[in-house]
Amino acid sequence: MRFQNVCLEAVGYVLPEERVTSQQIEEQLRDVYERLSLPEGRLELMTGIEERRFFPPGSKPGPISAVAARMAIEASGLPVEQFGALIHGSVCRDQMEPATANLVHYRAGLPSSALVLDVSNACLGILNGAVILAQMIELGQIRAGVVVGSELGRELVEGTIDSLKNDPGLTRQSIKPAFASLTIGSGSAALVLCHRELSQNGTHLVGGALRSDTSAHLLCAGGVEDKHGDNRPRMETDSEALLHAGIKLARETWEQTKQTLEWTDASVARVFTHQVGKAHRKLLLEGLRLPETSDHPIHDRFGNMGAAALPLSLGMGIEAGVIPSESQAALLGIGSGLNSLMLGLNWQKGAVKGTVWNGAE
Repeated sequence: MRFQNVCLEAVGYVLPEERVTSQQIEEQLRDVYERLSLPEGRLELMTGIEERRFFPPGSKPGPISAVAARMAIEASGLPVEQFGALIHGSVCRDQMEPATANLVHYRAGLPSSALVLDVSNACLGILNGAVILAQMIELGQIRAGVVVGSELGRELVEGTIDSLKNDPGLTRQSIKPAFASLTIGSGSAALVLCHRELSQNGTHLVGGALRSDTSAHLLCAGGVEDKHGDNRPRMETDSEALLHAGIKLARETWEQTKQTLEWTDASVARVFTHQVGKAHRKLLLEGLRLPETSDHPIHDRFGNMGAAALPLSLGMGIEAGVIPSESQAALLGIGSGLNSLMLGLNWQKGAVKGTVWNGAE
């Protein structure tokens, strides 16, 4: 993929107020830990995640995504009349039908001429949505668009805790597929893309590459099943196999990305990755031959926020001023399935606007 006319103009985000530490989760699992002789502090030690955040009970992603979309649109300074598409790209959605994007579009006040749809692809949904917008801008179909998503991890984490506590046959081996579920956090992020003629910041989305390894589609799978006796989702993950398969796919995608963009490892000033945990971060940077200081980690404070993790890392990186002007930056996405999508930016500057959600719509 190569784009001549697309700029990444702004990032918006929404964070929950409530913080839940890994220690608090382990306290709820104290009986399980004692029965299986698991060491205290295991969750934080293995993942590097000190805490994650949760939106209030009963929250839905749509209203939160609407706020994040408005944050990004306001940060861009573009009039809403210029927006020709709104895509909702998170794992979480309000319902099966209609698309959550409809509520977001309505609350964001975008024109009726805009394309409105959901895109679902595990932790890659928002990045996939950005590519769709970029293609539409490049083809001259729209002038600007926004992609947004909100991930709500509370029900998955709390449901997993209850399932583990109520499983009398649980063993040190059978607990492993549930472990990754305890790392999940919540957050919302939005990206505004526009034609270079509208851009005030000048950060060019130059293109990228994608690859898949669908032989790994069973390594991480989740959803709502009747066997748990409630409507909360559960997820089973072969964390070790997923880690190594994901790093292998990421290496292949990165090599293809560099070839497509005519980049080298040394020319990239900053990368933003899907935030999983410290083991994934270490092996990913090593596998891609990138310096340990090249990324902007936020997993220690927010956990794994699904599709919102990478764009939120980008937004916070912009706020922190970590991207040098007139440099090359990369978005290194990966999601269960397995799919990998990596995009390159010729960075000038970017706008960002965020807020904390207290439950009031």
